[in-house]
Amino acid sequence: MDNKMVLLTLTGPDRTGIIAAVTGHIAEAGARIRDIEQSVTHTLLSLSVLIDFPTGESDQKPLVKELLFLAKELGLDLDFQVLSEAEYRRKTTRNAYVVTILGGEVNALALARVSRILAEHAVNIERISKLTQGQLRCVEFLITTTPDLDVKVMTRKLLHTGASVGVDIAVQKESLYRRAKRLVVMDMDSTLIQVEVIDELARVAGVGEQVAEITERAMNGELDFSGALRERVALLKGLKAEALEQVYRNIPLTPGARNLVTILKRLGFKTAVISGGFQFFTDRLKSDLGLDYAYANGLEIVDGIVTGEVAGTIVDGARKAQLLEEIAGKEGITLDQAIAIGDGANDLPMLGRAGLGIAFNAKARVREQADFHINQQNLDSILYLIGLSEREMAEIAG
Repeated sequence: MDNKMVLLTLTGPDRTGIIAAVTGHIAEAGARIRDIEQSVTHTLLSLSVLIDFPTGESDQKPLVKELLFLAKELGLDLDFQVLSEAEYRRKTTRNAYVVTILGGEVNALALARVSRILAEHAVNIERISKLTQGQLRCVEFLITTTPDLDVKVMTRKLLHTGASVGVDIAVQKESLYRRAKRLVVMDMDSTLIQVEVIDELARVAGVGEQVAEITERAMNGELDFSGALRERVALLKGLKAEALEQVYRNIPLTPGARNLVTILKRLGFKTAVISGGFQFFTDRLKSDLGLDYAYANGLEIVDGIVTGEVAGTIVDGARKAQLLEEIAGKEGITLDQAIAIGDGANDLPMLGRAGLGIAFNAKARVREQADFHINQQNLDSILYLIGLSEREMAEIAG
């Protein structure tokens, strides 16, 4: 016979002892708890308990009556609903995803638009969590879907809607791997730092506009990366080596970069910078920030003068992806546990290989091809995508 279950929902002012009282009555009645969940928003409690009776359904009514009296004593409202075993199993076997909504402000319009799209796809919102303190700037939805939902179609609609209301949206499969990331690999130029190093060197060499134009086209995927790099480096011929140190001293880190690395290191993550720029700069960033790995191109210098040639193998898009795999393999980390962050077309292979690939303030063509893209001022905002709250970040950063 189909076992009947009772879903009890209690709401009202929070106080100590509520769980003890409710579960005590359930235990005395010989009922079994199949599911339980509680949340407190400010001072308002919502407690849901799903119970059944292994010995039969005859004991349900007396227990519900006792709990109604208990709720009244505690100043709570109690509702109940009878569920079948089949209904319970359908509910628990659905696919789960996490939708993260992030912006300068996540307002009512943004929430309304997002939730409307979810409703149109028959998606159920199981839980809503605020990840920021004070102003509402990041909200996480835990959703459940039917197995036949086309998540990519729904995600495209969400991304389009997010752009129209000024928020970033990410949809991720809820799994152990989402919460168990162990490696973060970052691009350098316009990601870990706010400038393109080669453009800064070009300004010192007096060829700034010419190099910047090539850089822009290369990062947008309009030019072959390796060819564009060699062309730009050739224009640096004759630059004195001390110009590299001069440029490095004036490089601005992206806001939140140092905090991001600090938090990742304290959580036990391995960190790396993989750049299509130059090893001179990635080595110094590795030392300054305490990164575990740094890879980039060699800029050939002879007798203190830049020769205009690239030394060694060029770190292009394919090489970036290969290096990500090599680091993960060396550390015994699966690619599902890796996060890659970048902004240019040459980052796409690396972003596609990682379990979570994030286009950060990326070029238009890169945003179109990346599964996740965010346009936020602070680099540490990517921590919201692995479920960390602002309070937890502050606690870890110390």
